[in-house]
Amino acid sequence: MKDPHSMSFYRRILDNLADAVLLFDASLSLVYINMPGEILFAVSARHVLGSAAQSVFSSSDASLDADMRRALESGVSLTKRNIVLSLPSQPTTVNVTLTPILDDLSPSVLVQVQQVDRHLRISMEEQLLAQQNAAKMLLRGLAHEIKNPLGGLRGAAQLLDKELTDEEQREYTKIIIEESDRLQSLVDRMLAPNKPPHISQLNIHRVLERVRQLVQVEAPPGVRLVRDYDPSIPSLYGDSNQLIQAILNVVRNAAQAVGNQGEITIRTRIHRQVTIGHQRHPLAVKIDVIDDGPGIKPEIMNQIFYPMVTGRADGTGLGLSIAQSLISQHGGLVECSSLPGKTVFSIFLPLEKEHE
Repeated sequence: MKDPHSMSFYRRILDNLADAVLLFDASLSLVYINMPGEILFAVSARHVLGSAAQSVFSSSDASLDADMRRALESGVSLTKRNIVLSLPSQPTTVNVTLTPILDDLSPSVLVQVQQVDRHLRISMEEQLLAQQNAAKMLLRGLAHEIKNPLGGLRGAAQLLDKELTDEEQREYTKIIIEESDRLQSLVDRMLAPNKPPHISQLNIHRVLERVRQLVQVEAPPGVRLVRDYDPSIPSLYGDSNQLIQAILNVVRNAAQAVGNQGEITIRTRIHRQVTIGHQRHPLAVKIDVIDDGPGIKPEIMNQIFYPMVTGRADGTGLGLSIAQSLISQHGGLVECSSLPGKTVFSIFLPLEKEHE
């Protein structure tokens, strides 16, 4: 058994925590940072040790440095909530707990950084996964309830069509047959996500280029599609056809939102330590589909991934539900945020093979 009093033993404990832990000496110079801290601040311990607290933390709360000094002087722990850190990847909201460690020889202050965004994100992901499971059950139930009587309805209309001699009356049977075929196609689309993916190594940017080309052909001349790709993203494992269908549904949704005039940006970035549901992934690709349309109505924002929920009079409400199901089969998730003039659908796909 390892010596529980060894320094390396305690370092391993700190490196396996979910929160970032930093230790500053009496002059507020950094003397220790754990691995989650290196990941959060996107730094190497070797390069950042000895740096002043002000250079480590870049926040909207300028009093953080003074709070650390006050904790050292008073010997009382302090907690700062909802501080926005300007991190290299993106601004992140955190709670910071400052704990003084009073030692006559080397007093120091222990700083624990807890990501508020991460906890909110996990809660939101659980809600999205619950929506997806409910959508699957609803789609399966609808398929069984609709498919059989629909076939009988079409067959009866065909038999009736053969018996009728009046062309005007036969127009009605043709309408029944055509509408039955349309509903059959709709049911097939609802069942499409149940097909298992055929996993292979692929370049996500080739998938996105195929989607971009398809939408550009369909969209009005006033709709502009902008690419913002990170060329360093490695290959991932997935079903090319299913990913094309899922992302196409999202980009088409954006194109319909902007109407005859607008801009859609397709952006890719690498994200580290991404939690999807209850599983944490070291690396994931994030695909943002950003449009400058009017935004999603607040009253349907929390239900947009349910089937049959749509903000358009001519919409089926299936596109986003199918996209969520297809991305879920790849171990990923689709999220959305929306304000007038900026709606962002974010697709997260793990880069490891664990979801195969």
